[in-house]
Amino acid sequence: MLKDLANDYLPILMFFGLAFVIASVAVGLSFLLARQKPNPEKGSAYECGFPALGDARLKVDVRFYLVAILFIVFDLEIAFLFPWAVSLGDIGLTGFWAMMVFLGVLGVGFIYEWKKGALEWE
Repeated sequence: MLKDLANDYLPILMFFGLAFVIASVAVGLSFLLARQKPNPEKGSAYECGFPALGDARLKVDVRFYLVAILFIVFDLEIAFLFPWAVSLGDIGLTGFWAMMVFLGVLGVGFIYEWKKGALEWE
């Protein structure tokens, strides 16, 4: 049983190992090949192309939070769609219609947000 478990996870471990090697080579080559000229401007804080103004604890417009929440909701939709698409052959018609109900509810929510003007910035 342990051998079967190791055989199941070996491709994942090989993928992580290969990703680590490629990332290490890329970072190493950037240090070797790129010109290293540090200066205070490069080390300064960067915020949207202009220097930071005032205190960081200022009130933030609620629209920023609304956009973030909407992004998370629709991003989670994609996170549910990938496993569903992979296992669609195994789950059959019941799984298909369950996902259609989920997408329908999500679509109704999207249309509601659109009609309420939540996607309009101004």
